[in-house]
Amino acid sequence: MSPSTRRGFLGFVSASAAGLLQTRAEAAPGPAAGEPACILTPQAEEGPFYSDPKLVRSDIAEGKAGVPLALRLRVIEAGTCTAIHGARVDIWHCDAKGLYSAFAGQGDAHNIDATSNTFLRGTQATDDSGWVNFNTIYPGWYDGRTTHIHFKVFLSDRTVLTGQTFLPDALNEFIYTNVPDYGDRARQRMVINANDHVIERSDPDHRAFCAVKEERDRYVATLTLGVDRRADATIGRAGPPPPPPGMRGGPPPGPPPLGMGGPMSGRPIRDRLAALVPGLKR
Repeated sequence: MSPSTRRGFLGFVSASAAGLLQTRAEAAPGPAAGEPACILTPQAEEGPFYSDPKLVRSDIAEGKAGVPLALRLRVIEAGTCTAIHGARVDIWHCDAKGLYSAFAGQGDAHNIDATSNTFLRGTQATDDSGWVNFNTIYPGWYDGRTTHIHFKVFLSDRTVLTGQTFLPDALNEFIYTNVPDYGDRARQRMVINANDHVIERSDPDHRAFCAVKEERDRYVATLTLGVDRRADATIGRAGPPPPPPGMRGGPPPGPPPLGMGGPMSGRPIRDRLAALVPGLKR
């Protein structure tokens, strides 16, 4: 997508979605009296698509089409609120069509091989204030999961946090409906924030939902990650994704394992619009 075309899409998205989007930072109440402000970010499953290509970089899009997104993460010590300098932060997410780099069996038809690619993956070390910055694109979606970005935080060689961050679903829906890079999908997006199994199990209080604001030529998503230096976050590990149903040696046809996603994942949503827009009364 050319810069002029991309800016046009962003202007259209920003103007039309402004009435829908209220960032978590604006909507969330402050901590109650006696409640610690710097709390642990919930651990969540790593999923099957983690790979470490050892790419220390802030620009991770590699030319992938999509709406520009800056992701800013700050790592702090939970409880004391102390910024952690020199923590390693890995992020990875799918592209506008739901594809992850470094794995085969991608796409709605599970027939795209991206094993030789490294797009939308990267590593940064936190600065003196605990911040890392990644320039990427707004993630797409794939069957069985809501929109999300994975992250891991390392101190020395220990993983102290494995998690996922989530974006406002009204904005997700608008982008997927109106920006061509995200369209032309084989099926409708059935799993949203309101019925995603990872959110329901790991983050019911929405502590890992990032705040999003609009800038002239991109969105900026921000999240503070509260970690425990003593933690060893090895939960949620998963092996490579299994072959698509029906392939030799693959699993029998049917819903995929928990964490793999699939058309049958997520409980049904009766009122989709009310689920997408927080506080909507219908």
